[in-house]
Order: sequence, then C-alpha cells, then structure tokens
Amino acid sequence: MFRSLAKTFVGPATRPATRPTSLSSKRFSSIISVHRNKDVDNPSLPFEFTSENLKRADEIISKYPPQYKKGACMPLLDLGQRQLGFTSISVMNYVAKMLDMPPMRVYEVATFYTMYNRRPMGKYNLQICTTTPCQLCGSDEIMEAVTSHLKVKPGQTTPDGLFTVQEVECLGACVNAPMLAVNDDYYEDLTGSKTVDLLKQLQAGKELKECGPVSGRESCEPYSGAKVLLGAKPTDIRKFTRADL
Repeated sequence: MFRSLAKTFVGPATRPATRPTSLSSKRFSSIISVHRNKDVDNPSLPFEFTSENLKRADEIISKYPPQYKKGACMPLLDLGQRQLGFTSISVMNYVAKMLDMPPMRVYEVATFYTMYNRRPMGKYNLQICTTTPCQLCGSDEIMEAVTSHLKVKPGQTTPDGLFTVQEVECLGACVNAPMLAVNDDYYEDLTGSKTVDLLKQLQAGKELKECGPVSGRESCEPYSGAKVLLGAKPTDIRKFTRADL
C-alpha cells in the first residue's frame, strides 16, 4: 500500500512555472555588510588608538572580567569610529587583536549594528527618522528639505564632505517628532524651513544652539505649557548621587 502511495505522489510531474516570491518594490539600503578593499579602507592601512584613547580603552576593558573582555567589543569599535571617522577594516582588526577575538567575530558585530558606519562619513552625520510617529508628524517634509537643499539622497555624502544623509528607524524622540540627529545631538519639532536653517548654519561654520525642540517648548511638555507639578521644586539630584559620576 505504502509503495503504491509513494508511486502516486513521487511519480514524474511537471514543475509549476516559477513566480516571484514578492511583488513589493525593492528598497536598497546604504548599509555595507560585505567588505571590499578600497584605497581608504583596506587591511594594509595602519590604525591604532591615540594615547588618550588607549587609556580610555584600558578603562573600558577593566570593567569586564579578564575571561569576558570581549564584552568590550562594541564600546571599543565606537571609540575607534570616533577617532577615525568610520569603522574601517583596520579598526575592526585592531579591536580584534586587542581583545584576543577572531576578527570574524568583530566583523559580525560591526556589520550587524547600524551605529557603526562602514564607509567614510561627512563631518556631520544627518540621521533622519522616518518611522511611523515621525512620518505622521511630517518627516517626509524633513527628508525633502534635506535632500533638496544638499542635492544628495539617503546614503550619500555631499561633494564637500560636510554632510552624510541617512534614513533611519526610530531614534527614540517620538514625543517631539519629527526630528533628526546631527552626529550625537537631536533636533526636534522640526519643519522643512527650520531644518534648512540648521543646515545653513552648519554650512556657514556656525555652532548650532542647544539641541532639543526648535519650537520653543521646554523638553517634551505640552505646547500650551506644563499642566502638573506646577508648585513643586525640582529635586537637586546632586544631593543623592556621587560627585564623580
């Protein structure tokens, strides 16, 4: 019986015509997950921490038990990126050697997390959030303002090396959407015109004002002002924490 069933289901049959597994449009990413040697990024280019960063690296490594010092991989990669400007193959190899790790383990980390930039970046890394909360609040206008003013697309760097534009997922400032990050600083409650004003200040070599909402509101309070705890005085956190923290 089983043999006859096998003949029934395993017998020769015509293979159905192939069809695409997805009908959605392709969306390409600017993130590099495969290394290709270039003049500015290849293993023959030397890299090592400066004396100051070497001290920082030693402090970071000292926070981990000796047998788990590979846990310092991520902060050391970040330190190398801040020194060089991007996470090159030489930075990864240097960190691997410092932590006694197989280089492939470091490559896996650097190509998984989007915080590590695998190509030379502009002086100002513009990360434009287009996740749902920001999009509902007008992130398309912010993206249009940036790309139109700088004449570049996400994933590209301006010819003068001043700006790199990236489209990113949530950066955690949803309550003040739409927003963009300029290197480590967040600028929130943006409009297209205010975004262009920020870019013009950077192009003129000016320092931007304090980061945060550009609408005039304080932190993430309602636009109409604070509603609760109006009579309470803020707690002086210095009374409850160590001075060296």
